[in-house]
Amino acid sequence: MEKDEWDTFSEDIKYRFRYNGHIIGSTFIELDINGKIFVFSGDIGRIKDPLLYPPEKPRWADFLFLESTYGDKLHPSDEFEKKVIALVNKTIYNRGTLIIPSFAVERLQTLMYLLWKLYQKNKIPNIPIFVDSPMGNNVLSVFEQFPDWHQLSKKEYYGMNSHIHIITSYRETWETIDNPQPKIVIAGSGMVTGGRVLTYLKQLIDEYTTTILLAGYQAEGTRGRKLLEGAQEIKIYGKYYPVNAEVHHIESLSAHADQEELLDWTNNIRNIPEKVFLIHGESDALNTLKSKIENEYNWYTFIPELNEIYNITV
Repeated sequence: MEKDEWDTFSEDIKYRFRYNGHIIGSTFIELDINGKIFVFSGDIGRIKDPLLYPPEKPRWADFLFLESTYGDKLHPSDEFEKKVIALVNKTIYNRGTLIIPSFAVERLQTLMYLLWKLYQKNKIPNIPIFVDSPMGNNVLSVFEQFPDWHQLSKKEYYGMNSHIHIITSYRETWETIDNPQPKIVIAGSGMVTGGRVLTYLKQLIDEYTTTILLAGYQAEGTRGRKLLEGAQEIKIYGKYYPVNAEVHHIESLSAHADQEELLDWTNNIRNIPEKVFLIHGESDALNTLKSKIENEYNWYTFIPELNEIYNITV
């Protein structure tokens, strides 16, 4: 079915999907049961995203299920350009490798676009850029197939792709590692939990000329979080590797709405929800957003426990 169009599930239930701008194809869900509207936010995107349109907003919610990934934070602005320019110049000077672990869907394509735009504006030199992510390559084709879901023009899409080398085989992965040129490598996964980035880190994380740029949220217990917290060594495939590489972090590229954007997303709701359930967040984010919603809107807000059951009468 098409987004924004109501579809009938049964005599008393209908539903529809609406654009929420988190990743290409993502939506939030509105469920109408006997005239009561249940809104499931899913992951809400940014108001100003390089690739996607702003999220649509619900107009009515009797019961709201709201994500809270960044319920306690505001994303910094204009951080990416300044930091990346400095890191690229340093990588060239050191004849090293800038490794950017990336989520395959949306983040990888955003990084490609922003790096290409920096080159176009003569803000970074023509340093070789390699993208190594089979899933990310597949998502690139989705951007080509569904132009109505994103802001990239055909000219921009093909220009970006022609500027960046897309790795399509494991042989090319090793050729890239052995390439002595200064270079940028974007590879999955975003939290360094698996994927092609581990192959690069095994070979290059002990080099002082290597720089790692973590370009998104790093969950507790992941290698990315350990690197962010200054780990001296990292375990990869059963073996420990010393971390001599410089590690940097940037949060401005997050595809998740921050606290201000979450509140903006809810401000179009015309009624007072009977209940608001906060989900998909760590404890601090959940509790901070709960207090914020109660203070701003005076809405009845819950943080459900794992496996907790609520009975709702409609």
